[in-house]
Amino acid sequence: MKAILQYFPELTSVQRAQLAKLEELYKHWNAQINVISRKDIDNLMTHHVLHSLAIAKVINFAKGTRIMDIGTGGGFPGIPLAIFFPNCHFTLVDSISKKTKVAMEVAKAIELPNIDVVTSRAENLKEEWDFVVSRAVAPVSKLMAWTKKNIHEGGINNLPNGLICLKGGDIKDELKPYNKWATKWKIDDFFEDEYFAEKYVIHIAV
Repeated sequence: MKAILQYFPELTSVQRAQLAKLEELYKHWNAQINVISRKDIDNLMTHHVLHSLAIAKVINFAKGTRIMDIGTGGGFPGIPLAIFFPNCHFTLVDSISKKTKVAMEVAKAIELPNIDVVTSRAENLKEEWDFVVSRAVAPVSKLMAWTKKNIHEGGINNLPNGLICLKGGDIKDELKPYNKWATKWKIDDFFEDEYFAEKYVIHIAV
């Protein structure tokens, strides 16, 4: 929590309370349904929650924005973002029901009303959103193939509607087909932690 409050001092008392509950909740559920590496659960707040919130450093989602989190797993980046943007609506999608159960139970426990959790493959969804977000799910080409049909053009935000994903490592080749529409930010420009070296927020406009 200390690192999160350092970078996001504007959080309300409600948001702080919700975030503070996440560590205990994920440890409880992870012991039953493994959605986070056992070795990494002690780094939950930095490696998972703060990492998810890197998206909030590049876009301040306007009230009423609708966001789909594809391959949410146990709820990342969707749950931290839904806490941060209570006036936006998030649909968390994963094809594995035991993972969506964790996301659903965590959202319920922290009384997060602006979330729906859906067990489905993204390519089967017909609804439209302003943005699709993802974290370490698949190559950009696959994410775009699965979800481009679900993103409507235009938008009311400082970035045009599109895909926002958290990626790591050498992604030059992955982004080549999208260079005209892509913007990349280094996360270690936002957060001073060696974990974020060579990790990026990528936005691809639709």
